Amino acid sequence: MAAARSVYFSFLPHHGRAVTQPLPLPALHASHAGTWLRDANGATRGCSKGEAVMAAADTPQLLMNAPLVASRLGYPDLSGLDLLELFAFVYPARFCVPTPKGLAHALGLEEPADDAAVPLLLQRAAGALVATCESNDWAEREGAWSTLQSLARLRWPWAGVLAPHVRRPERAEKWLFTRLPEWEETAERPQPAQVLIDEPEIEAQLERLTGEGAERREGQRLFSRDAGHVFGPRDRQKRPHVLLAQAGTGIGKTLGYLAPASLWAERSGGTVWVSTYTKNLQRQLRRESRSAWPAARADGSPPVVVRKGRENYLCLLNLEDALQGGFAGRPAILAHLVARWAAYSQDGDMIGGDLPGWLGTLFRKRGIAALTDQRGECVYAGCPHYRKCFIERSARNAAQADLVIANHALVMVNAARGRDPASRPTRIVFDEGHHVFDAADSTFSAALTGQEAIELRRWIVGPEKNSRGRRRGLAARLADVASYDDAGGEAVEDAVVAAQALPSDGWLGRLAENAPLGPLEHLLAAVRATTFARDESGLAMGYGIETETAQLPGELVEAAGTAAQALATIRTPLLKLAGRLEAIVEDAPDWLDGQGRARIEGARHSLAWRIDLIAAWEALLSRLGGPADPEFIDWLQVDRNDSREFDVGIYRHWLDPMKPFAKVVLEPAHGVMLTSATLTDRDETGPDWPHAITKSGAPHLELAPKTAEAQSPFDYAGRAEVLIVTDIRKGDIPALAGAYARLIEASDGGVLGLFTAIRRMRAVYGRIADRLARAGLPLYAQHVDPIDTGTLTDIFRDDPRASLLGTDALRDGVDVPGRSLRCVVMESVPWPRPTILHRARRAAAADQEGGAKRYDDRIIRARLAQAFGRLIRTREDAGHFVVLSPAFPSRLLSAFPEGTPVTRLTLEEALQRVANGVVSADLSTAEILPQ
Repeated sequence: MAAARSVYFSFLPHHGRAVTQPLPLPALHASHAGTWLRDANGATRGCSKGEAVMAAADTPQLLMNAPLVASRLGYPDLSGLDLLELFAFVYPARFCVPTPKGLAHALGLEEPADDAAVPLLLQRAAGALVATCESNDWAEREGAWSTLQSLARLRWPWAGVLAPHVRRPERAEKWLFTRLPEWEETAERPQPAQVLIDEPEIEAQLERLTGEGAERREGQRLFSRDAGHVFGPRDRQKRPHVLLAQAGTGIGKTLGYLAPASLWAERSGGTVWVSTYTKNLQRQLRRESRSAWPAARADGSPPVVVRKGRENYLCLLNLEDALQGGFAGRPAILAHLVARWAAYSQDGDMIGGDLPGWLGTLFRKRGIAALTDQRGECVYAGCPHYRKCFIERSARNAAQADLVIANHALVMVNAARGRDPASRPTRIVFDEGHHVFDAADSTFSAALTGQEAIELRRWIVGPEKNSRGRRRGLAARLADVASYDDAGGEAVEDAVVAAQALPSDGWLGRLAENAPLGPLEHLLAAVRATTFARDESGLAMGYGIETETAQLPGELVEAAGTAAQALATIRTPLLKLAGRLEAIVEDAPDWLDGQGRARIEGARHSLAWRIDLIAAWEALLSRLGGPADPEFIDWLQVDRNDSREFDVGIYRHWLDPMKPFAKVVLEPAHGVMLTSATLTDRDETGPDWPHAITKSGAPHLELAPKTAEAQSPFDYAGRAEVLIVTDIRKGDIPALAGAYARLIEASDGGVLGLFTAIRRMRAVYGRIADRLARAGLPLYAQHVDPIDTGTLTDIFRDDPRASLLGTDALRDGVDVPGRSLRCVVMESVPWPRPTILHRARRAAAADQEGGAKRYDDRIIRARLAQAFGRLIRTREDAGHFVVLSPAFPSRLLSAFPEGTPVTRLTLEEALQRVANGVVSADLSTAEILPQ
């Protein structure tokens, strides 16, 4: 370390890149292709995994992404000087792809030619980062010295290296919590004016947004005119304007609907909500909205706000607790790096915002989640940081914004139980509208599980035994109310006593030992026993199991009755407490100032949520042992993962979740648009609009929505081929792995591999990763690499020779235009999983046209269409879509865009086509199938 502390840094121009003296510390790099060590001032050499582990144990090594290197070496306790941690300290809230190439680009260094060159790059990158700390131009200097002192006390490996290079400021640095700006209260926004926007105005606005000289796209122009329909004045109460608009990839639908939305917001003074299913589209919307709105209005307020659930934002009270001893060891280091980020963050969004997605994965425990408000324990105005709270600022900005970018779940939750009814969305665009059904299915369901029940206990009771962290129970959050109002205090005490009936820490172990405590644990034990007793899957441990709630044993029904009584005993004092809080607000005491009122209003909102939750659980339990309700599907489930049980519970879903969606979201709205490239199913007869209308929820309001369609301008016939490989036998893992490896080699990387089962994906990855790496073709995989999905996509996008394997999350929402994605490979036809929920909905469709078979086919075609949509994102994109299925039904081919060549062929023939690239002519070597 001593050599590093006296190192001299110099920056000289060299072909536009900075030349930096390497930091004289040993460096280690491990990949699937091998392992390399570099001495502090010596040469780089290849070595064995064992030698690398011994070297790392003896001397701290420079490395990049320690958990990933540890997984490559098979040594989970590996630690060292992680360049990503140093980057997060020096450049908080800045983006960096967490690969050697990405780090080189972020620092203006020459990227390494191969794996053997990475250790030298790590030394140069460390030198560049340390030199930045000495630079007078370091934009993020404020707060660095104070943070470094705290990190030194925590024995952060980088602290000793950085100490000589981060100079002590002349004046004491402000603490983070005094540096953050405060939000200000604003007057409530009036109701939007009733305005009518005509089509010429929309077209003129669209031209302004697309820019002078931009290509005039007729499909986009017609789409934009249709989108204006939802912004007209409503004719009748509870009768919103509803538009279903299918727009093929490349239409430019984002600017298409932002044109009328921006006009309406400007003239009416109202707010438009645009809802997405993926974070990637949220980022895209934020970028494209800049053409319609400035970054800030004249008064400094933002006209465009990205709004997410509370659990996405940094909780300042949790952070303060972590910084003051609530975290220990490595999690405490994470807390200080997050504090550095918080001072420079745009909005405090920790999940998909400007916090690097890889930061949390460098620390084994769930530190990021612990720094957010996961449990709904916010004390609102009772928090000392309330006026600086990122969550509150976001909510207030959204209430005044012209455009709010949110996700489907938040829009539905906000419509159902938003804190301020006046700010609930009334003009909504659901982009990625094909996911609205799934989002509603999740939002309007109920689940009485061990994990949910123990969270309720923690919310009521607070910390127990040796628990760490900021967790506060009702008594702590409402201490002053309890001291002022005897009835309220008694209600809190009664709720805490009643909550002892809920599961407590260690409940899963007690269930496994058949030693449950309390009525809820006895119920869960009966659920678990019944589920295992009825299991006929024969699946190995690692898969969840489930069973219907029909013909239940008497012990389970009896346990359900006892548990329902216990839940009612909890709900009663919570209802009483809610009443007392309402009385205090109505007849305010002298001590109740504005902040106190806000805190009580927040507590009332949280109480109402928990009361509704308990009531839903009671309703769920009351049905057990009785006749089935035809509108609902109930089942018992044991969740397992990697041979470990992690939850047990009872579930209830609507047979048609669009019924509550119509009531809660559509009915109060004035205009709603659902748009997507795959909004309708397409069979041999063309687009199935009747089914799309049914899935929109509009028929539940007896509405006939307007429909519109704009075809993609892309030349799918000339730019894409669908290859159905017929000689890979189902279940043959060696053959499947070999096919993936050879396809990736033929394509020279750029492959997105999609799997329907995590186990098969892991098996394939384990067989081929080393082989591909030796050929210079990096391979990454979900559920294998210790990297979050968003970061995996960033890595894949950044390296045209990389390939990525994944499951459902990568099938829809991955936007990788250009050469980085030139081949999509699906392991098989994506059949629906035969769950109880699927079986019930399939049975309900049996009486409809096409029956149960058509119900399944719609699901499969939608998945195929979504997966194919990853391939062609721009006019210049080209590539192959490969399905490794010997028996691909012809009726599913209509999932692909009309005109796309579809060919059945052998793997050898497919390899030749992939290697040659897309050639639309000469398709004579194999059978060409009509669509």
